[in-house]
Amino acid sequence: MPKITISNQGQKVVDFNLNNELPLSILAILQENNIDWMHACGGKGRCTTCRFNIINEANNLAKITDAERTFIDAEKLLPTQRMACQAVPIGDIAIEVPEKCKLPSVNYTN
Repeated sequence: MPKITISNQGQKVVDFNLNNELPLSILAILQENNIDWMHACGGKGRCTTCRFNIINEANNLAKITDAERTFIDAEKLLPTQRMACQAVPIGDIAIEVPEKCKLPSVNYTN
């Protein structure tokens, strides 16, 4: 079973099923597992508050969406970042929450 590892949340690991018929975004997987993650627009791809830094295995994410491309082109999303509401994992991935996207109610590690 593939997993998402959140490095600055104590190496928290979230297992998920690959479902080709109804692929889930990283945000949806985190929400299913009761993990708090910022998403000001409600996961609609209209902001970048749900963004994450890719630590490794960037190739285990589906292709960049049009919404993400818009923010990359506007330099509001770095090439090493993706939006949790848009990015669909297709294998193991390690991510971290950027400083500006941390929730005050969540304990983060270095």
